[in-house]
Amino acid sequence: MKIVLPAADGTRTTYRLVADPLPLRKPKSPFNRVAFAAAHVVADPFSNADPSGRPAIDWDGTLSYRRHLLDLGFGIAEAMDTSQRGMGLDWPTALELIRRSLEYAGKRAPLIYSGCGTDHLSPTSARSLDDVVKAYHEQLHAIQKVGGRIILMASRALVKVAKSPDDYVSVYRRVLAEADHPVILHWLGDMFDPALKGYWRGDDFKQTMETALSVISDNISKVDGIKISLLDDQKEVVMRRRLPASIKMYTGDDFNYPDLIAGDDQGYSHALLGIFDAIGPAASAALVALSKGNLKKYNALLHPTVPLSRLIFRAPTQYYKTGVVFLAWLNGHQDHFTMVGGAQAMRPLPYFTEIFQLADQARLLSDPELAVKRMKHLLAVYGA
Repeated sequence: MKIVLPAADGTRTTYRLVADPLPLRKPKSPFNRVAFAAAHVVADPFSNADPSGRPAIDWDGTLSYRRHLLDLGFGIAEAMDTSQRGMGLDWPTALELIRRSLEYAGKRAPLIYSGCGTDHLSPTSARSLDDVVKAYHEQLHAIQKVGGRIILMASRALVKVAKSPDDYVSVYRRVLAEADHPVILHWLGDMFDPALKGYWRGDDFKQTMETALSVISDNISKVDGIKISLLDDQKEVVMRRRLPASIKMYTGDDFNYPDLIAGDDQGYSHALLGIFDAIGPAASAALVALSKGNLKKYNALLHPTVPLSRLIFRAPTQYYKTGVVFLAWLNGHQDHFTMVGGAQAMRPLPYFTEIFQLADQARLLSDPELAVKRMKHLLAVYGA
């Protein structure tokens, strides 16, 4: 099976597919790592709503994809940045998504943790720490009211009003006091969201890490773990070794996740990853192998996905959602390649052609014939 693909310089080359997809298998037993997939939303392509307005969601498609991820053994990180939170998905729609996901999951609802932030509070409108705490509490109480558990996301408004590390410690203490269950903290780097530059109010990683560790130690009964998304494996390992024994490190490093999850003789990371949305079959099979102590098979399954992930998450990193949704479309999980806010236009054509090839080489095109057909449709739209 082959397809003619355009290269970045405009030339055309024939690509011959590996066409050897990994099978979709439900794990027969739990993984020995906690593994959350941050899930995307499926837009409604037939909505008459303006892309700059309230997002139009295909709820059936969105919930069906969550069943797919749950069946692969993952928990769901709901209404996070992979769902275009803060980049098209507003708070009212996020809460509706959370409610629907929990109801749809039924007995598996405890496997869903949901993003709680302050995105309904514009940073330009935030005047004080009290404003930030009030905004956090509004979302936290709403999510807990529908039975959800919390991932406490970083706040753009807090970046604006906080003047010292102590301000962060104070805000987190007041917010965490209202949590019904231990939460997952989320340290999102500015490569994912430029508006979060300067989070924790420190001049370097060592200072900012100390602030985050202070938040954890001051609220240890309220914290399940912390996810850091800094795309720097050494920083994650340094912090992982400083965590109290009861606190999990969740890797959000979409560049170095295989080695971080496998760990070393001093510990390992659990996973809360956007890339698991796109590489679910490989990640699930790899985690099964890891649970059985078969590190060779784990590496053989997961390491081939790294070039694909590094491409999907290349700078500007915040547009990685485009690659995630593109793969979901290629693999037949949705009938269209349309995104909330028109975000499907945020990457150039060579990005998509390279994703197609790397996904095939990682055995992640579940139906190669369908993927080729859809790739040709996309090329036709571009006049290629």
